[in-house]
Amino acid sequence: MHASWLNQVEIYFSVVQRKVVTPNDFTDLAQVEDRLRAFEDRYNATAQPFQWKFTTSDLDDLLARLDRHTVDHQEESAVALAA
Repeated sequence: MHASWLNQVEIYFSVVQRKVVTPNDFTDLAQVEDRLRAFEDRYNATAQPFQWKFTTSDLDDLLARLDRHTVDHQEESAVALAA
């Protein structure tokens, strides 16, 4: 459960970085504070819990496909080298 909570924090700060801090065109620290507070007000008014759609079953399927792709690629490379 801790990983999910930490992921939420990382997502939030990623959004802050992209939507508030970048571009870095502040003239003083007060302007940074104002922009962060305005973002916080907007975010809190519209934020909703993140709905995870990628399940452990989806991860298992993805890893199995990657394994098959890797094996297929290794076999193709071996055939090409033998030719």
